[in-house]
Amino acid sequence: MDPHDVFCPNPSCPATGQIGEGNINIHSRSPERYRCNVCQKTFGARKGTPFYRRRTPQATIAMVLTLVAYGCPIAAIEAAFGFQRRSVQQWVDAAGEHCERIHEHLVLKPRDLEHVQADELRVKTQGSIVWMAMAIMVSTRLWLGGGISTSRDKALIRRLVDLVRACASPEHPLLVATDGLITYVKAFGKAFRSKHYSGRVGAPRLIAWPQVVIGQVVKRYQRRRVVGVERRLVQGSWSRLTSLLDRTQGRGGVLNTAYIERLNATFRARLAVLVRRSRGIARQHRRLHAGMYLVGTVYNFCCYHASLSSTTNDPSSRLSPAMAAGLTGHRWSMAEVLEYRVPPARWKPPKRRGRRSKAMQQLIDRWAA
Repeated sequence: MDPHDVFCPNPSCPATGQIGEGNINIHSRSPERYRCNVCQKTFGARKGTPFYRRRTPQATIAMVLTLVAYGCPIAAIEAAFGFQRRSVQQWVDAAGEHCERIHEHLVLKPRDLEHVQADELRVKTQGSIVWMAMAIMVSTRLWLGGGISTSRDKALIRRLVDLVRACASPEHPLLVATDGLITYVKAFGKAFRSKHYSGRVGAPRLIAWPQVVIGQVVKRYQRRRVVGVERRLVQGSWSRLTSLLDRTQGRGGVLNTAYIERLNATFRARLAVLVRRSRGIARQHRRLHAGMYLVGTVYNFCCYHASLSSTTNDPSSRLSPAMAAGLTGHRWSMAEVLEYRVPPARWKPPKRRGRRSKAMQQLIDRWAA
């Protein structure tokens, strides 16, 4: 137990989310608990992780979730380990929510994306069909997030585009490749805009990012086979599109959606409910959402990607998508993912009328400065 690596999870505490400030002490070693000297609250070492209030050993839960994240059906885990299906589903739900917080904390930050591809998956559920839209950063193979909806509509595409927008930086050029769905073009065009203040009265104008290139790959099918491919440039110039393709795919690369389609295949292989013609279909959208973020986070942080490794046999040259994107310096294990505690937002002093007391001003100077 190291109190210097722990933060106070109490959202009303002035020291919440801050590490190494000397406000955390060890309260007990069995069970493992800490105490915050600022709010005088105690909390367990599992607080903020999927292990919180679970009686099953952490190693067992991590092993089961590893199997789920690599495509093992819950029915097989139930038969092999003797756990109840409801217990395993609760672990998956908690791990999915935890992985979504990790994704928002580490992945959804502005960076030079260079090249992004987006596509949707058609998922068969009990009594209905849902759509899973996802996006990938081509140069690092980083999964940027996804969304689920009962229809392939504007709301679903906008949720996905908002995730890409949170990861993009207006200072760098960006190529976006999608399929022939026109909703992508409209959604990306509206999202990649910045406010321009002219000093006049009224709302500021929204100016489109000049370095954004949007391309479409439209496939023509005949008897469920691709018989033709049309590549369209919707926004930007061909010269900038060619330079971005040369930077991310190598010389001679063409506009395509091959990388996101391979990622779709990876998700179908690693999430059991996405397998085609399976009896173990999804029944609840929230559990499908949790499974998507569990598989996506494991893919980003816990898996070496073959296309990111060099041609040598040196193991140190292997990279995961998160390593290639500069989010971490090593490949995470499932235990590291589940034990990672996302810090809450920093404390904001309460708004009150009148002059603050000396004690409140000292707290503001110490923790909110």
